[in-house]
Amino acid sequence: MAALAAGALVVPGAAAQAAATQADQAPREQVAAASISWTPVRADNPTQDQREAYALITDAMNAAVARYNGLSDLGKTITVRYDPSVPTADGHLDGTIRFGGRGYMTERTALHEISHTLGVGQSAGWSSLAGGGTWRGAGATALVRQYDGASATISTGGGHFWPYGPNCGHEFSQTSADRHVHIVEAMVGDGM
Repeated sequence: MAALAAGALVVPGAAAQAAATQADQAPREQVAAASISWTPVRADNPTQDQREAYALITDAMNAAVARYNGLSDLGKTITVRYDPSVPTADGHLDGTIRFGGRGYMTERTALHEISHTLGVGQSAGWSSLAGGGTWRGAGATALVRQYDGASATISTGGGHFWPYGPNCGHEFSQTSADRHVHIVEAMVGDGM
C-alpha cells in the first residue's frame, strides 16, 4: 500500500522502463535553432526620404523576422537596402532584399521577399519541385492539405507560390502569414 500511496507501482519490466525514461531525461547538448537575421545598409548622411524609408523597412523586417524566428527553425543572414529604382521589392537567394516603393515596405512584402532568399523561385530545389505549376514536395503538400482540405495543392509559377505566398496585399492576415512561414519551412524540408 505504501508503494501505491507514493505513486510507484512495480510491475515486471518497470525498472527497465524507468531506467530508459531517466536516460531520455539525461542532460544533452542543446543545438541552437537556426534563425534569420538582417542588417540594413544605410547612407552615412541620410536624406529625409531615406530616413522615412529606413523606418518603414525596419518595422517591416523586424515583424517578418520575428514571425519567421518564432514559427520556424530556418536560418539566413539577410542584407537589406532601400533602392528607389526598385518599383516594389525584390529578394535574392544570395541573401539580399531591396525595397523601393513605399507601399511595399510592409510585413507582408518582407515575408514574401525573405521566402525568395530561402529559395522560393530561385533555388535548384525549387526548379525541380515546382515545375509544371504544382509543388511536388511531400511535406509542404501535406501541410497545405491540413490547412485547406484533402485535395488542396500549392500552385507555382513565375517564381511564386499560392496559397500563402503572400503575393498581394489582399492575401495577408495573421493566420495566412503564420501559414506562409510553415509552408516555406516545409518547402525547405522538401529540398527547396
